[in-house]
Amino acid sequence: MFAYKRIVVAQHERGFLFRDSQLIKVLEPGVYRHFDPFGHVRIELHDLGQAVCANKNTEILMKGAGDLLSPYLELADMADNQIGLVYRDDKFIELLAPGERRVYWKLPYTLRVERIDLRNGLVVPKDLVDAVFRTRGGVVARELQPNIQTAEVMDHYVGLLLIDGELRQTLKPGFHAFWALKRHVSVEQLDTRIQAMEVQGQEILSRDKVSLRLNLGAQYQILDPVKARNRLQQPLDWIYRELQFALRQAVGSRELDKLLEDKERVDREVFDKVAGKAAENGFELCSVGLKDVILPGEMKEILNQVVQAEKAAQANVIKRREETAATRSLLNTAKLMDENPTLLRLKELETLEKVTDKVDRLTVFGGLDGVLNDTVKISV
Repeated sequence: MFAYKRIVVAQHERGFLFRDSQLIKVLEPGVYRHFDPFGHVRIELHDLGQAVCANKNTEILMKGAGDLLSPYLELADMADNQIGLVYRDDKFIELLAPGERRVYWKLPYTLRVERIDLRNGLVVPKDLVDAVFRTRGGVVARELQPNIQTAEVMDHYVGLLLIDGELRQTLKPGFHAFWALKRHVSVEQLDTRIQAMEVQGQEILSRDKVSLRLNLGAQYQILDPVKARNRLQQPLDWIYRELQFALRQAVGSRELDKLLEDKERVDREVFDKVAGKAAENGFELCSVGLKDVILPGEMKEILNQVVQAEKAAQANVIKRREETAATRSLLNTAKLMDENPTLLRLKELETLEKVTDKVDRLTVFGGLDGVLNDTVKISV
């Protein structure tokens, strides 16, 4: 009885039967007995739950005993320019890199190996993207991270696809995936909305040697991302420097008084100098505005004194003008009264009315003539 070897192959297993290290049979699930008094027989059990055959010499065994193993195993051999997508029962399980070789069990699942030629494109097929990144919540995506480069271009952005540092194409908003084997894939994103830029804290000397601290605000928009990327290494840094240089030229060519009198002209000059260059590099300069002009402390005091003196002089001129107008009005009134006695009499009655408002009782003798003639007398 000890010369017989009992072998049990479970339902989820297959057995390789070796005699004198030579594969002679593949065992299906069941119980087997082999007469082996001298130990020439060896059994190797394999779990079909593992997609890849665990025997490291399987490829060699398939060459020597292909008829025995071909119903059970399949060799997936990738060329140097190919990527393999392995499916079991139409579910993605693994990605094979170029030049990689694997031996898979063909049962109890339906095995399918899809080969993709990298020379035909860079984009990962949409069905694979859906299977890997959508339905599985990114679990398999982490396994594929070294082989697939993904990018999610946000709304109002444009993506620039770079392959080994070369700009290949622009990407619309959405989710994108690219093969990243044997190449460096990266995606740069540029915002196409109107954006604000602040050029702050610029120390500039005016033409009359006054040190000023200025803040400039500007709005711009990227209209041609490809042109901006190809012509400029750092597009945003470039437009910042252009605004800075234009501001220095505009302020340095003006005296302080002229600058403070017409800041809008400075805005127009800066805009005109930068707008043309921006258009050549894919930008649109929407607006430019000088926000703050900060003066040194001593210069502030001097300007305040000048303003106070100017306002005082203006107030004095206005006061003298009003006094002159009042005197001229009195002179005209006196001439009218002198030429028209009735008007003078009416003025006397008006004065009498004002006097009676100020006293409690007024006694008049002589009747109406006494009121008209004796109460108020104006001697000329």
